[in-house]
Amino acid sequence: MNALSDLTAIERDRILAKTARFNPPPPMLPDGRRELIGLTREEITAALADIGEPAFRTKQIWHWVYHQGVTDFTRMSSIAKPLQAKLAEHFIIGRPEAAVVQTSTDETRKFLFRFRDGQEAETVYIPDPVQDRGAVCISSQVGCTLSCKFCHTGTQTLVRNLGAAEIVGQFMAARDSYGEWPSPRGETPRLLSTIVLMGMGEPLYNYDNVARAMRIAMDGEGIGLSRRRITLSTSGVVPMMDRCGQDLAVNLAISLHAVTDDLRDDIVPLNRKYPIKELIAACRRYPAASNARRITFEYVMLKGVNDSPAEAHELVRLIAGIPAKVNLIPFNPWPGSAYETSTPASIDAFAKIVMDAGFSSPVRTPRGRDILAACGQLRTESAKVR
Repeated sequence: MNALSDLTAIERDRILAKTARFNPPPPMLPDGRRELIGLTREEITAALADIGEPAFRTKQIWHWVYHQGVTDFTRMSSIAKPLQAKLAEHFIIGRPEAAVVQTSTDETRKFLFRFRDGQEAETVYIPDPVQDRGAVCISSQVGCTLSCKFCHTGTQTLVRNLGAAEIVGQFMAARDSYGEWPSPRGETPRLLSTIVLMGMGEPLYNYDNVARAMRIAMDGEGIGLSRRRITLSTSGVVPMMDRCGQDLAVNLAISLHAVTDDLRDDIVPLNRKYPIKELIAACRRYPAASNARRITFEYVMLKGVNDSPAEAHELVRLIAGIPAKVNLIPFNPWPGSAYETSTPASIDAFAKIVMDAGFSSPVRTPRGRDILAACGQLRTESAKVR
């Protein structure tokens, strides 16, 4: 490796060590049963061996858990009843508890999921009425460590990381809510067709659990989502962006929101560690980026803060040569927020400059504002136990 690669690897290790103290509780119940969700195939095989069962059972269990979505061993019809009972003695197929479910007037649905230790995170299903399908916006942490000024989640300090079971479990619980598992006739509805890691938390500060969960989601014999159907949004944890591109190669979205270091240092404090120049260089290195799979730059429009024509021109200069699109996000107000949404005229003028430079720049329609489910509005009352 060259010196830059060595430094990047050292920084990755430092990040993972620093965030390890926020790791989730182990996937073991007080009665000794082990949670199957979140285990790799190899781990399931080893766990089965511990109770005297052969490796071929792994494929059967994987199919029932991730393709059929069962949570009850008695529904595994290809497994004999004595073994069903044995599995139930040693394992559990869990889901996060949907403590509160709210549906917006625009059909956006927000789930407040409660985990086994009582901590909570929010998940949002955003339907696409044109294509009759939609995206599940998943959280990766309880709270957040980044404190971006325009984001409601940032007002809640980081409580802990979510485990792989809790991350993929959000998607599976949303599927339960919509009856999205295959029917007895083999029909598989596809309303929930996309995962976006844009909920609570910074996914790249919980990389190991996020990566494990997304590998499960992409497994062709289970949930079976293509990597093209998964988008990971980051505020710019540069060393982990490189690893994500090498390991997962999912779609990448960058929470940019400013085009100068002075402003971004203020509203996205992570910029003080990984400034814009380093962030954009990491985007240019991202291996999955292509004209068919463009990097998305997310840009929340804050009235009088970052919405001038000059800033639009600087944005175009920054991303020149990157296969990219720009999502312009009208600021979604939340209780106590200090910002206002840019005027429609300012947003339109900004979008035109970006489009005239050859970049798609759709203005994101706010969804679920009436239930605080829109971008930047998620937050729970969970607090770290000290």
